[in-house]
Amino acid sequence: MRPIRTLAHLLLLCAPCLFATACASGEWVELQGHRYQVEIADTDAERARGLMFRDELPAGHGMLFIHDRLAPQAYWMKNTRIPLDILYFDDQRRLVSQQRDVPPCSAGNRCPPYPSSAPARYVLELNAGKAMEIGLQDGAELRFGPGIPVSGD
Repeated sequence: MRPIRTLAHLLLLCAPCLFATACASGEWVELQGHRYQVEIADTDAERARGLMFRDELPAGHGMLFIHDRLAPQAYWMKNTRIPLDILYFDDQRRLVSQQRDVPPCSAGNRCPPYPSSAPARYVLELNAGKAMEIGLQDGAELRFGPGIPVSGD
């Protein structure tokens, strides 16, 4: 009985380390030399939910939306509680449009849309203020870490 209890205690002690390692090996993107851990939203359901109902987005994190094709995109902040920068990228992962400091919206279906000014395939949401902080300008390239599917190349 004692060896089983000892093994259980060892696993409990190591669990946070194992979890941290798994988290550290997650998907990431790089923009202007800054790396962000990202959640991927590449299905209709994931794109529709986005960052709704969350109270925070940890520093250095974001959400990457991957669309099936290059097209004009428009995002809204329905049920989103976090102010965001919404960044639109084309097939070559070049920044084509920015919506900075988009405020949260609790007005349901009356929340306004925030459209891209050019067709986009990828949309990156970061905490509001990041685009200004890193001096982001249209034309900037979004680099993908391993494991993120690249479309349209």
